[in-house]
Amino acid sequence: MDFMSRVHPELREGLGMLPALKLPDDLDKVRNFPPLAFPHSPEAKFSTITIAGAGGQPMLVNVYEPASRDGRVLPALLWLHGGGYVLGHPDYETPACEELAVLADCVVYAPDYRLAPEHPYPAGLEDAYAALAWLAGDAEAQRIDASRIAIGGGSAGGGLCAALALLARDRGGPSLCYQMPLYPMIDDRHEAPSSYEITEPAVWNRANNIAAWQMYLGGGDGPYAAPARAERLEGLPPAYICIGQLDLFRDETISYAARLAQAGVEVELHLYPGCYHAFENFVRDASVSKRARESYIGALARAFAGE
Repeated sequence: MDFMSRVHPELREGLGMLPALKLPDDLDKVRNFPPLAFPHSPEAKFSTITIAGAGGQPMLVNVYEPASRDGRVLPALLWLHGGGYVLGHPDYETPACEELAVLADCVVYAPDYRLAPEHPYPAGLEDAYAALAWLAGDAEAQRIDASRIAIGGGSAGGGLCAALALLARDRGGPSLCYQMPLYPMIDDRHEAPSSYEITEPAVWNRANNIAAWQMYLGGGDGPYAAPARAERLEGLPPAYICIGQLDLFRDETISYAARLAQAGVEVELHLYPGCYHAFENFVRDASVSKRARESYIGALARAFAGE
């Protein structure tokens, strides 16, 4: 059975929207694509701030909050964008961040962390940690409940989320109430069966994944670079993980979720048949996409409510 015939009918049109990408050759071309113009939701308030990233360099952070906030102290979500550690910007994920802020009644902070290959590991992760440390330390001024800070992201953002949870645990904080590594990029070994199965050029595939990891690692390794390599998963915050059945990361994601459960970490895992990488954001109006977003946003809201 060919790849297209396995794709959920509602998601097939989305494959034609995705640019054919070959890394590393197309890196500069894709980075230079004009930014997408997303209409802001009237239910959300958008702003930008600048904080100190790792090493003290300025780092842009997009901030999304409910328009109805009215000064309330709210929980916070640190959201890390995707892009294979080499592409992306928080602006590209504005619709997702606004929806998260409104439906989970929280403030979403999305940092513009540094990208490889110009800034290989651990630059992006250290930027993410700097953003988390700033958020926890400035919680009162931000009107944030420091006991309800979660982290999340999709793809490479999901990989950074998983790595950040490990790093925060091992550095003794900041404290996290929840983590949402969605379809995360966490294994640089490329050994899982799905890594060989998903080779379709229209989606994130094995060739691009290998090239992106080579650019990101820059000679680095270990569990903070590739969380699937972590030997100890005890003591991590509860997790929500989802993955499409036609996603290159399917098997490494399922394995990681199982290991979290074996380590005593509360974990909720969803596998979506007929769905490819990041499907719920590429075809946002598909019923399966709406179900996926409702599921993880609902899980986040329950976590913030202590349920």
